[in-house]
Amino acid sequence: MDKWVGLIIGNSRLHFCGVTHNTIVASWHQPHSQTTPPVVMPAAWQACPLRFASVVPDQTLLWCTYPHARQVNLVDIPLRDKYDTLGCDRALAAYGAAERYGVPVLVVDSGTALTLTGVNQDLALVGGAILPGIGLQFQSLATQTGALPQVICPPELPPRWSHTTVEAIASGTLYTLLAGLRDFIQDWRSHYPHSPVVLTGGDGEWLYRHLTPTLPDLYSEPTLVLSGLVTLIESQARMV
Repeated sequence: MDKWVGLIIGNSRLHFCGVTHNTIVASWHQPHSQTTPPVVMPAAWQACPLRFASVVPDQTLLWCTYPHARQVNLVDIPLRDKYDTLGCDRALAAYGAAERYGVPVLVVDSGTALTLTGVNQDLALVGGAILPGIGLQFQSLATQTGALPQVICPPELPPRWSHTTVEAIASGTLYTLLAGLRDFIQDWRSHYPHSPVVLTGGDGEWLYRHLTPTLPDLYSEPTLVLSGLVTLIESQARMV
């Protein structure tokens, strides 16, 4: 395909890319669709074939009705030792990172959920971990307590020993999260000493800025999952 649209259906939003000659030339994000068929594409990408991967079942059903749409499933992604409930987005991110940065590689995807996914030198899934993302951690305190406020992730780290409730929530959440990620990355590198670690997702750049002072060989790749989708579609086309 000379021109097509890629779509990753995440837990919170739709992530699109416009592809021309196997190169991402545009990207945009939208809320989940509420109509059947889903909302139309921007004018420049209307009528183009659509390739999508999804982790949201009701959105999957909607986008299957879109003209010229074809779903990418977990079985299509050439990682070894996958398990049945592995998220297609995690598999695409790991595949994309492996193709771009080499293997072994560890991916940290910080969206609604924060996931870690590692693959070894044989392109086999080693395993990973899942925890609530930064925004979801803040949201849980605001919605599951009587008086704690909603907090927005600040650009910079707050004082560790804070004197306001908002800063105390940010401190507890962010310093603990960073410490936990450092521990996971250091453990990974005890097995794969020279492995790159690629950070992606909505909060990936924030994590990258605050982890790089103490950890080497970190990379920020905001469109990693979409890049993995493009690489996969390109490899499938070569096999035809």
